[in-house]
Amino acid sequence: MNFEFSQELDMLRDQARRMLAERSAIPAVRDVLEGRKPWDRALWNEMAGLGWLGAAVPESFGGVGLGHEGLCVIAEEVGRAIAPVPFTSSVSLATEALMTCGTDAQRTQWLPPLVAGERVACFALAEGPGHPGDRAITATLRDGRLSGGKWPVADGGIADLAIVAARDADGTATLALVDLTQAGVSRQSLKTIDPTREHSRLDFTDVPAVPLGDGAPLGWAAISRVLDRAAVLIAFEQIGIAQRCLQMATTYAKERHAFGRPIGSFQAIKHKLADVYIALELARSNAYYGAWALQADAPELPLAAASARVSATDAAQLASKENIQTHGGMGITWEVDAHLFHRRAKLLGLAIGSNVWWKDQLVTRWGEQLQRQAA
Repeated sequence: MNFEFSQELDMLRDQARRMLAERSAIPAVRDVLEGRKPWDRALWNEMAGLGWLGAAVPESFGGVGLGHEGLCVIAEEVGRAIAPVPFTSSVSLATEALMTCGTDAQRTQWLPPLVAGERVACFALAEGPGHPGDRAITATLRDGRLSGGKWPVADGGIADLAIVAARDADGTATLALVDLTQAGVSRQSLKTIDPTREHSRLDFTDVPAVPLGDGAPLGWAAISRVLDRAAVLIAFEQIGIAQRCLQMATTYAKERHAFGRPIGSFQAIKHKLADVYIALELARSNAYYGAWALQADAPELPLAAASARVSATDAAQLASKENIQTHGGMGITWEVDAHLFHRRAKLLGLAIGSNVWWKDQLVTRWGEQLQRQAA
């Protein structure tokens, strides 16, 4: 089985990398980090114009129909550039939720403006510290009215639309579409390790909301399916971070001299970077498998998603840490870019549940697959 991307997708990767480099993504990241603007709206509009926001969305709903493999390629380059845009929230989570659980009418209403960059969406699942899961949801949806609090919500402060996990009248977990410009919605900005990605607390007080889907209870299984699909896409973002960090560390190790020789010639540095390379290639292998499962909507998707999520989180966090260490004392300074990647790696590592929770999912799903094979 060949998991390599096609020549067309390799060309898409090159185009995305050039565009993000030409747009000076790191200076844009620092503009957001230092509070000169909340996020890079101009970059978001350019991404929309190139069709990136609708890469996996069918043409009938305003997308370009490249499929999820194309979206994975774009996600990797967004991660590599640590672009200060709501890609994870609006594309990997909210758009996927609409395509997976929404009706044709809901897709027709919301996907075109999301794909065009005219609207930004967020996915509100968490309710404070803890792991995602059915029991963690307490927000309520009663008679078309939503009440409860969600935090932290990535890009909740800049979003126009929220897809919110709540419980219906029967106590079943479901998803609701909420227009965040309505009365009864309050937003409170939160501080995180990565200020280049806005996070907020959203509180809903009897706010009009529309159940996602045809009105039948979705259940936790549907929400988990959305998280699995997002896990693969986020894994590619994390791989982009890890690849960029390895490149930065390797380049510096070749240029920086100590005791008359490049520091990269010392075993202490070589072994660290070799460990990063191994972790990165393991993560890439698992992510490619996840991309295949996502594109094919294969039964193996839950296991592939958990494998990709765990290995990519490990790789991104290891690479970003060792990048700082390789740069030595200057690596921890504000002026050197290494901390920007470490911040994003840490943030994405918690975006849809911690690595501890995903490891538990991996073990559980592996056991379930073995039982199915034995049956």
